[in-house]
Amino acid sequence: MQLSTVQVGAARAGVLALMLALSAAGTASAQNLTAYSRLAQQLDAAAAGAGQDSLATLKQLDAAQAALSELQPTLSSTKLSAALQDTLNAVRAAQARTPAELQAQVQLARGLMRKALYDQTMNLLATTPANGSDHLKLLARELDVEPASVQTDVQAGHLNRAAWKLQQSATAKLQAALGSVQVQQSGAAYLNLARAAGWFTVVQDAARSVDPPLKPEQFSLALTQLSGGQLGELQGSLRSLRGGVAALSTSLKTPAAQTDSPVKGVVNSSKPPVSVPPVTPPAKPSPATPPAATPGANTGAATAASLPRTAGADAAYASLGRALSATTRADLPATRRALQDALTALTKAPAALRGAPGYGALVQRVKFMAGRAALRPADVQALIGDLSTLEARQAGKSGSVMTALASGTALALGGGVRAMLALLLALACAAPLYLLNLAFGGKNPFWRAISAALLLLLLPTLAEGLLGFLGWLGDTLNVPFLRGLLALTPGQSAFGVPLRMLVTALALGLATYGFRGLCVQFGLLGGRRPAGPRPAPKPKQPDQTSFDWDEEL
Repeated sequence: MQLSTVQVGAARAGVLALMLALSAAGTASAQNLTAYSRLAQQLDAAAAGAGQDSLATLKQLDAAQAALSELQPTLSSTKLSAALQDTLNAVRAAQARTPAELQAQVQLARGLMRKALYDQTMNLLATTPANGSDHLKLLARELDVEPASVQTDVQAGHLNRAAWKLQQSATAKLQAALGSVQVQQSGAAYLNLARAAGWFTVVQDAARSVDPPLKPEQFSLALTQLSGGQLGELQGSLRSLRGGVAALSTSLKTPAAQTDSPVKGVVNSSKPPVSVPPVTPPAKPSPATPPAATPGANTGAATAASLPRTAGADAAYASLGRALSATTRADLPATRRALQDALTALTKAPAALRGAPGYGALVQRVKFMAGRAALRPADVQALIGDLSTLEARQAGKSGSVMTALASGTALALGGGVRAMLALLLALACAAPLYLLNLAFGGKNPFWRAISAALLLLLLPTLAEGLLGFLGWLGDTLNVPFLRGLLALTPGQSAFGVPLRMLVTALALGLATYGFRGLCVQFGLLGGRRPAGPRPAPKPKQPDQTSFDWDEEL
């Protein structure tokens, strides 16, 4: 899997994560363990499903944001809380880029979570041990330590021994992840290095005691070198990191003396994070297979996978991702708020991005979409593609033709225009259905099956036209119930794809049954009809409005 300089952003996030992972100050406090568990579950699910179902991943990230909002008030470090929020924003921005980057950002976020839980649990056990039992159980599971073992140590008054067991386990995971990093520009190497950086976050305070001290900047430098294809320099960095981790593992062979602080090495630092400078993309890309683009995103998202990242673009991507998630559930007020956030992020973007050709047009399109009625997911996907095109132009590249076509279509065919055209098509469906019933709607079951098949084939068009028009009307008149009908249209979210496939399968079955029956009736299948005079047709009743082909045949 070929890496690109877009993943340097994960290195920057790694520095933020590692340097801002500070311990609780002053009095010990308890975390909201339910919110912690929900946040971990949603992040892990988003990483596991990266590159498969973009809409499902967006919903998982929305749930993760809600869980983080509940967890943040119970975190004792405001800097750590802000770092978690920044990392979650980076995870959301990575959704519009590559699965490998999303998974790496999740690893950094999980490292921050474990660090916060470790520090607060240790401080809580040191001050009020009776209140830290549940925290210790969750922490032990997070670090893959038997909960009963560390609880026994705490109950016996050996808190340092419990902390030692936890640090040993985290260091072993750090050593395993770092040992899996190959000196090659691949997605697997990048993900393993990000995983190692996440585990280092948990034990970074203990790592200060080794000689020479192991520092977060070493991980960020290695991530930068890997992203930039500087494999010679990466080999030296990995050698230094592995030596430092080996020294850390050696220092943890025995527990610290009981007279030491139970939370060894925990400090409160105001030192600002060290930023990683931008790097030049590799001149010759690796022949490895590039990571697959996230399904559901606009084709321009694939273009962004080979571009440098900017803070303004990341914030805009995160807001557009929230807007896309809101449109899938027909929450149009939330969609418009997210588009306004994206507009704000674009106006605060660095000068290089604002000076790229097409920046003014993109800002105008975002403004236009924020005021459009009955916004649909395709409208927001087009904006994501436009943003990726802007990044391409900033890097001196041309944008995707498909992205430009999608953007033009979204601008011309949306809102009331789309609703009216879809309604006209839905009403036009009545003509063939009526004429088919008039011509062949007798007692013949085969013709009735064919009529039902045609109805099923036209059902998505009928649903899109009627529900789409009512949703547009509800959004225009601010009627939430009618606006919510947009969520039931076939093209609104991922559920419409399997539903349409099911309806099509039923229609094909009915049509096959009907046409086969007619072929048998005509003698084209299953043998010829017996020779002999045909029975005289029954006289047509005066009130009969359809021609009974079964009787005539």
